[in-house]
Amino acid sequence: MRRLVWGLLLAGLYAPAQYRGKTLIAHRGASAYAPENTLPAYRLAIEQGADYVEQDLQITKDGVLVCLHDLTLERTTDVADVFPDRHRTEEGVRHWYASDFTLQEIRRLDAGAWRGEQFRGTRIPSWQEAIDLIRGKAGLYPETKAPEVYGSRGFDMERLVLDVLRKNGLDRPGADPKTPVIIQSFSEASLRKMAGLGSRLPRLFLISERDQQKWLSPEAIAPVNEFALGIGPEKTMVRSHPELVKWAHDAGLSVTIWTLSSANPGGFPDVAQETAFYLFQLGVDAAFTNNPDRFPRQPR
Repeated sequence: MRRLVWGLLLAGLYAPAQYRGKTLIAHRGASAYAPENTLPAYRLAIEQGADYVEQDLQITKDGVLVCLHDLTLERTTDVADVFPDRHRTEEGVRHWYASDFTLQEIRRLDAGAWRGEQFRGTRIPSWQEAIDLIRGKAGLYPETKAPEVYGSRGFDMERLVLDVLRKNGLDRPGADPKTPVIIQSFSEASLRKMAGLGSRLPRLFLISERDQQKWLSPEAIAPVNEFALGIGPEKTMVRSHPELVKWAHDAGLSVTIWTLSSANPGGFPDVAQETAFYLFQLGVDAAFTNNPDRFPRQPR
């Protein structure tokens, strides 16, 4: 695997961040300042110097990929007002699932007013709209969200993602040097399926703190290089177990942490100092941050 990483590096197609400096990924865009996963948040992330802009992907009833973190619409839109009777009730709680609405219906929802009047009227973008905005200005960092859930509803998220990338000529490493693409997921099966479908795009395997006991050994980390070129642990895992960075690097894997935010700087005076700690003291290679403008490019 190490030979593969170095081969890709020398080919100029993909370079894990430990070999080329630190990488800034705008988490749901510049989500500290604008409604997450919307065009204003993506546009601001580019203005603030993001290397990559993240898009969480969900699927509409008519099979269109849209940028939305949750499976459901109620947290970040006015769906309960626009479609009051289109919910599912689960354990006494009402939920409006994105997959129960067509793209045309979702376009009727306000996805910005919850963050302030200046964002009223902001819409949930399709992934294609996000690509059109970001392309040539930053990299794309899509996440396959809950692919098993969508599989149970008759959708093939991995094929949909690759189809969109193919239509945009972005399905190969290095296809557009100004728009690199990295695919991320918490689902090992989803990332393995991407490889099985012939995708050579780099992949990041996300790891939650609640699952950390499974991954806290070199023997557990090393096999990740069978289906990904990097791991994405929750930041608290790395702070508690900094040896995780060495184990990953020894296996030829990069380390990308999530999520740094001015709203929760982890006991540091500010998010910039927290980010610098992870990047330059613990040696992680990249970070998802809500605050692209607070990302330190050099040690302080």
